[in-house]
Amino acid sequence: MPFQQGSARTRQRTVLLVGIVVLLAGLVLAVVLASILTHGKPEGSPEMLKWKDRGTTKNLQEVILGRCYNYIMARHSELGDVDCLKIWESLKQAFIYKNPCNITPEDYQPLMELASHPIPCNKSLFWSKTNDLAHRYTKSNQNFFTLEDTLLGYMADRVSWCGDPSAPGINYESCPKRSECESNPVSVFWKLASKTFAETACGVVQVMLNGSIEAGAFKSSSIFGSIEIFNLNPDKVSAVHIWLMHDIGGPQSESCSGYSIKRLKSILEERNFQITCEDNYRPVQLLQCVHNPDHTDCRLCSSKAAP
Repeated sequence: MPFQQGSARTRQRTVLLVGIVVLLAGLVLAVVLASILTHGKPEGSPEMLKWKDRGTTKNLQEVILGRCYNYIMARHSELGDVDCLKIWESLKQAFIYKNPCNITPEDYQPLMELASHPIPCNKSLFWSKTNDLAHRYTKSNQNFFTLEDTLLGYMADRVSWCGDPSAPGINYESCPKRSECESNPVSVFWKLASKTFAETACGVVQVMLNGSIEAGAFKSSSIFGSIEIFNLNPDKVSAVHIWLMHDIGGPQSESCSGYSIKRLKSILEERNFQITCEDNYRPVQLLQCVHNPDHTDCRLCSSKAAP
């Protein structure tokens, strides 16, 4: 009988130990599962890079394709042979899965070749610090083209995009500002598009500047002052007409005889361009007066001549 009692105690201890082992194994498994669920991504899946500017525009593909088809079908049917799907793929390949601070002009070269188109001579309009006014003017007078009135500019206007080395290759949360890195996808695109737009200009070109800015109407660091002006071809462009506009009722900080305009004229003269400058070019001023019809400047209906 003592032997039987010892065997029973041994069996009880064995069952108890097995139960403890099973319970511990269950606790370990629960901790592991909780850790995986809490941390979300498993190790080896890096997070998207974080930047200070807004991320890629939602539904970017649909936005680009929609604008492309609208441009070639409703606005410029003469470009009907343009392949919008190829244009989208070319844009996407320029930045997807790439570090957004390492973009080069070469990344966009195929896109430039696919989407660029000639602008009629005498119809190119450049601008600096007159974004809204310049585009109101081209909408009312469709004989003129700004960069944003070309296919490239029309598709990309007010749109943002950037890639990321991590899947899915496009960052919809944030993109780098120019202050974070100059070689970001949007900055590189607009610089190259501006260069291409200037290179295709011919005949007489116009530039609309803001004479109400205290710091001066012409800035050498602007896109016009640093890129476009130096890519105008003297063999194709005969003259540059400067339209120096002032805000209705606003300050007239600079006229056509002002210091920054003199600097601009000097650069253009060195490149052998003929130059004219007009304060408050009348057709554009009348457009300004649509919103200010009772202002003194508008009742007089006259531009102030350059001193």
